[in-house]
Amino acid sequence: MKHIALVNPFVPHYREEFYRKLSQRYRLDVFVYDGIQSGKNGFNISPFPTTGLKVASFLKKRFIAYDIRPFLSPKYDVIVLMLHFGHLSTWLLLFLNLFSRKRVILWGQGISVKRYLNEIDEPSLLLRWMIKMSDGIWIYTEPEAKLWRKLFPSKPILAINNTVSGLTGILNDNRVVPKSVLKEQFGIKEQVCLIFCARFNNSFRRIDLLIETIARLDNKRYGFIIIGDGALKPDFSTYTNVHDFGAVYDEKIKSQLFGIADIYFQPGWIGLSVVEAMAYGKPILTFRRSADTHQCVEYHYIEDGINGYIEDDIEHLLDRVNHTSLTVWSEMGNAARQIVAAQLSMEQMVDRAAKVVEAVTSNQVASIQQ
Repeated sequence: MKHIALVNPFVPHYREEFYRKLSQRYRLDVFVYDGIQSGKNGFNISPFPTTGLKVASFLKKRFIAYDIRPFLSPKYDVIVLMLHFGHLSTWLLLFLNLFSRKRVILWGQGISVKRYLNEIDEPSLLLRWMIKMSDGIWIYTEPEAKLWRKLFPSKPILAINNTVSGLTGILNDNRVVPKSVLKEQFGIKEQVCLIFCARFNNSFRRIDLLIETIARLDNKRYGFIIIGDGALKPDFSTYTNVHDFGAVYDEKIKSQLFGIADIYFQPGWIGLSVVEAMAYGKPILTFRRSADTHQCVEYHYIEDGINGYIEDDIEHLLDRVNHTSLTVWSEMGNAARQIVAAQLSMEQMVDRAAKVVEAVTSNQVASIQQ
């Protein structure tokens, strides 16, 4: 069985299933360097067994250096490092890899979320150098994988379709509790409910647009369910139609809240939360990626008019909400759920990651397509 060493800042709860399934196929050692701080920042840390690395950071953590000695051990066939040019130790390991028989896989978004509109046409030169020195790449989603395959057609580069733990349970949950019963249970009276589920730790989520939407929609007809905490969280107490539940890690309660909701609404910085919302059968409502509204790579999972709507500005969004029937939202929610079932299972993510492992360890130089 091949032996893999993998580096991540920490293991969040949504990544645990990926590591557990990967460890069923390979001997897997996960090394982390930022678990304590990430827990303080509101992440739910998984109990998955890991080994801590000593780390030094520079320039407000833009650059880090971690202990590379564990990865020099001859017991590892593959080391999986983060595709991040600020990781100085990764550069050193890539250089040393030129003189060893180990295989190095890099994984990540493959693009800067903040500089996305520029880098999708002109990829980062630093990432280009890192990828050139590596043996294979795990990219989160297909648009970015396609970008890098054009530049490195003979390198195993595959979109592993970034997803979250627990989707099978959500998709297979056949418990049917009437929405009216759940609304009464949680004291929610509005006819149409939009749900927001993300940490309030990032100004790029465009919380200003969330607040404006709440303020401008009819507060008797439209309710908002808020899941999440964080330093940037606004005071929702002045809005009678906002139902704020804070951070929710109880899956039963979260399932019930999503059961009440008709629409998943996150104005910006759409990430993995969109996958969970789609699994719950919720259509996605957000704003178009622009210089002012950044979106993470999982934005790719939204098909405008199929499983949600992507709006250009607040006026179009308000008009969309006011003139779209619950029947249409429900149909798009069903489409969202089908996309998750067909494309975004954890088993599929592991399968695709394993394809790259097998390619680099068998000296296959042909690129891996979808």
